[in-house]
Amino acid sequence: MVRAPGLLAPLLGLGLGLALSLPGAGAAAADCGALGRVERLAFTPAARARWLAPRVRAPGPLDSLYSTVRRFLSVVQLNPFPAELVKVLLNKPSSVNVDEVVRYEAGYMVCAVIASLYLVVVPIVGLCFCCCRCRRRCGGRVKMEHKAMACERGTLMAFLLLTTLVLLIGMVIAFVTNQRMHEHMGPSAEAVSETLLSLRGLVSDVPLELQAMAQQFSLPQEQVLEELDGVGRSIGNTIHTQLKSTVYEMLASVLSLGQALQVSVDHLRALNATSVELREGQRTLGPAVRGHRERLLALLREPSCQGCAEALNRARALELGADFSQVPSVDDVLHRLKGVPEANFSSMVQEENSTFNALPLLAALQMADVVTELKKVVAQQPAGLRTLVEAFPGWEAASRWSRALEEVEQSSRPYLKRVQRYEKYRWIVGCVLCSMVLLVVVCNLLGLNLGIWGLSAREDPSHSEAKGEAGARFLMVGVGFSFLFSVPLILLVFVTFLVGGNVQTLVCRSWESGELYEFADTPGNLPSSMNLSQLLGLKKNISILLAYQQCKQGAALWKVLQLNDSYDLEKHLDISQYTAKLQQELQKLKVEVKTLELLSPAARQDLQALQSSGLKNIHYSSFLVEIQKPVVNTSVEKLAQELEGLSQTQGSSLLGQQLQKEAQGLRNLHQEKVLPQQSLLAKLNLSVQALASSAPHLQLETSGVLDNVTHLEGELPAWAIRILRNESECFLTREMGYFSQYMAWVREEVTQRIATCQPLSGALDNGRVILCDMVADPWNAFWFCLAWCTFFLIPSIVFAVKTSKYFRPIRKRLSSTSSEETQLFHIPRVTSLKL
Repeated sequence: MVRAPGLLAPLLGLGLGLALSLPGAGAAAADCGALGRVERLAFTPAARARWLAPRVRAPGPLDSLYSTVRRFLSVVQLNPFPAELVKVLLNKPSSVNVDEVVRYEAGYMVCAVIASLYLVVVPIVGLCFCCCRCRRRCGGRVKMEHKAMACERGTLMAFLLLTTLVLLIGMVIAFVTNQRMHEHMGPSAEAVSETLLSLRGLVSDVPLELQAMAQQFSLPQEQVLEELDGVGRSIGNTIHTQLKSTVYEMLASVLSLGQALQVSVDHLRALNATSVELREGQRTLGPAVRGHRERLLALLREPSCQGCAEALNRARALELGADFSQVPSVDDVLHRLKGVPEANFSSMVQEENSTFNALPLLAALQMADVVTELKKVVAQQPAGLRTLVEAFPGWEAASRWSRALEEVEQSSRPYLKRVQRYEKYRWIVGCVLCSMVLLVVVCNLLGLNLGIWGLSAREDPSHSEAKGEAGARFLMVGVGFSFLFSVPLILLVFVTFLVGGNVQTLVCRSWESGELYEFADTPGNLPSSMNLSQLLGLKKNISILLAYQQCKQGAALWKVLQLNDSYDLEKHLDISQYTAKLQQELQKLKVEVKTLELLSPAARQDLQALQSSGLKNIHYSSFLVEIQKPVVNTSVEKLAQELEGLSQTQGSSLLGQQLQKEAQGLRNLHQEKVLPQQSLLAKLNLSVQALASSAPHLQLETSGVLDNVTHLEGELPAWAIRILRNESECFLTREMGYFSQYMAWVREEVTQRIATCQPLSGALDNGRVILCDMVADPWNAFWFCLAWCTFFLIPSIVFAVKTSKYFRPIRKRLSSTSSEETQLFHIPRVTSLKL
């Protein structure tokens, strides 16, 4: 019963919850989570596989190089897109003004002058150097050792090594970009045929594909029919789920209160019975205590009693402590609680739980007839879908479109094969030229290694100068290769630069900015053979830029080409009438919720009896006052021990025997009467404490439970109806979700796959990615790196010639023991050298 006060907080919370939730049950109408998420329907694609996968160049370490090359080309070509020049070139190629072409290509002309100078000067210098070498006037050796020679030699070797590393890096990147472009060229050429084939199929078999889509309306129908089989139990489960927290909490409160009632009644009966026993024990204990007291006072007052003063004081206090005749009677309260509890609260709560848990099955049985009618409505097909195929527009442009694309595809195949063949030749030439640069790099590195090895061996008097001489010869071989390869390198660099640079600045830059589309849309810029509206036989001119933007956004092809404004796809996908019929049938769903008897009549009478019993009016404080008093004011056991001790110290044997007899009498009194009274007193204390702590709250809790039960029993039917209406709307929304999936799928299939013009924008985007990102960027990066290597051949030649002198034997050396001997490679000087 000590837990009974804890029942008050849940009861108050339950009452507040009922007051807030039941009248405002409409707040629960927005919650449709009980039905779960709408399953994703798997529709079979009706459109043929003609979708173009977007091509995107994967990010890589060469992106920064590509950006650098673009910025360089932007500096080379500062002029805007030459619309007038291109217009003349397309319409009247013979009328092209060369001066305008030169002005537009001014940046490239400057680069052509630089390349021409390189092409003329470097071979001439190489020829002169060759003649000079033949006459032993160039690239000789150091004639005399001097103090700054080590510093000069180290500086030249460092610059040569740095230049060689720059050549090596440029050569490696040129190899990579050459291979990258070669790898992209094959798939890019194949993508052209793939794109044309996809565009040819854009207008084919549209009616058959629409028919296939209309037939798949059976998928949402079957899903809805399947879920209708369990809608009754589902709604019943939802009603049960939303009500169970309140009902279970109320039943738990009733059960807890019933248990508290049982415990309180038991304690009250125990209190009454214990009080009666204590009064009866007190009536027999009182005379016995008084008799012992009188005899002890007489014995302990005798003059011959030695050391009896303290025992005499104890004997004077030998009298009853607690007087249980003073406690109030509880007979009136017991009379009011006679026969309570009459009801079995545990069985009653279990039975009500079983009745409440059967609610889903009851709901399913009551909704069976309405569900049958709903299935008949669902089995019908909306009228708009039946006319989806018949109303779709056809156009004469479809055949022209297909023929034009077929001609383009047939004519492009031999051209694409030639492109792939020429690309193979270009790749071989690029690899050969990169290998030329690699040969120069190898000669430089071998020359440096052998030269340094020869320098480090000079400290040995018996060393041979062959290593240093070999290093010098390798450097000179590298110089010769540099002169020899400079001509093919600069020629390939300029040709590829001129082609790739113009593709980037004239085509890719204007394509990316949209200037190319604007040029095509301007009347008169394109010849009639390239006019899209005339090719398709359209009555209206269409803007390529606008068409591209609309296709990019997923517009339908018939809207972009302005073929038929009367066809409205959304009209055929309107199922509002279909939805209205379903909603009308769902309104007929009903659930008759049997009023739950949360309290049986017997249980209600028990609680009402407790409420009016006056249990809290009992004066428990009077009980507690008497309980706190001892049964006997003096400890009988200690007094008996003290008397036994006195009996052994008395001079008179008769007095000692009398004291011994009184001690034994007190022990018997303690065992037979005092201890039973103390046990009853402890039992009484337990009951009083329990009742005193629970009684003030128990009647308040009883009133709260009775009020909440009455309120809940009245509100449950109305709440169940509101939940039913909410679940009906949620079920309709859920089932419409399946039809919405179908409509969204049809809309997506028609506008984005069957009759979409997105393949057009995709083809244009893929064309730009193929031409600019996958071909032009690696192409331009290739000539950029090759030009880098070509121009760095000049400092490589200079440093190689200068450095080779220091690797050959020195004719005259200085004799010195200074610290200069340890400079650079720590080559010690010698006094003489015989050549």
